[in-house]
Amino acid sequence: MLLDSHTARAWYRQMRLIRVFEERAAQEYAKGHIGGFCHLYIGQEAVAVGAFAALQPQDHIITHYREHGHAIARGMDINGVMAELFGKATGVTGGRGGSMHLVDKDLHFWGGHAIVGGHLPIATGIAFGLKQQGGDGVVLCIFGDGASNIGMFHESLNLAAVWKLPVIFLCENNRYGMGTAVARASAVTNIRDKAQAYNIPGTDVDGQDPEAVYETMQNAVSHARAGKGPVLVEAETYRFVGHSMGDPERYRTKEERKEWQDHGDPINRFRRSLEERAIVTAEEFAGMDAEVDQQVEAAARFAHESPFPAGETLHRHIYVESAGGQP
Repeated sequence: MLLDSHTARAWYRQMRLIRVFEERAAQEYAKGHIGGFCHLYIGQEAVAVGAFAALQPQDHIITHYREHGHAIARGMDINGVMAELFGKATGVTGGRGGSMHLVDKDLHFWGGHAIVGGHLPIATGIAFGLKQQGGDGVVLCIFGDGASNIGMFHESLNLAAVWKLPVIFLCENNRYGMGTAVARASAVTNIRDKAQAYNIPGTDVDGQDPEAVYETMQNAVSHARAGKGPVLVEAETYRFVGHSMGDPERYRTKEERKEWQDHGDPINRFRRSLEERAIVTAEEFAGMDAEVDQQVEAAARFAHESPFPAGETLHRHIYVESAGGQP
């Protein structure tokens, strides 16, 4: 593809924003300012940035619990995202969702889901609703390789295929479902091949290359938007950190991780490519890096200074309130 300088800068900045945000989240978690589970997206930034660039505002997104990068790539306010990780009232879900449950209805971003694969049937349901309404929106459903081995994956793909629903199932194959390598858990190690069982297109893409992800997703989105039914896309990627903050990572070697960090880092690869093609200059990169660092620092400061939810709000949002304010 012919990438213009404006788009290239925007993609690079988004990828670096996700990386620096996640690195700061790790620091705040280690200091005890973020509690619960925290799953970082470091190493997988190109998937979110490339995929979301192929979407339109009317499209819907639903994803798994490694979702900070997805929320940022969709345009969610990072102050609100950081505050949500802190459990603060100014968070995107009022401090009630935390790391795994970021939501923004205006962005049609329906959050991360803590149950592995539990959101795939929901994605199918959203796509069914969109088709019934007669619009041109599509659903992007993101999940990990481990979710492709459970019943909800197969049920969702089957019904989406039967009803020709406008949904793209995007598998972020980072090679490990928690601490289990793909080959140890799945008889079919190429996740994309599982699409054959439901007679839908299945394709793979280099998940460390945002341009390749964008092109592949453009084709998938066009297919679904044209009423031709679902697509399964497998983005081959790698997380540079543990499954969650408490992961000792005994299931892979330090050498393997270092190899990926040295040669498969999506941000470094993209930067080198843009410099070699004279699309973005070193000075422009330096300026964007400084802006991102300041933006993340401001988000952390905002989270620290924000209040926790008031105790009297504990029972809000459990039941739908009537016009009179009573559940």
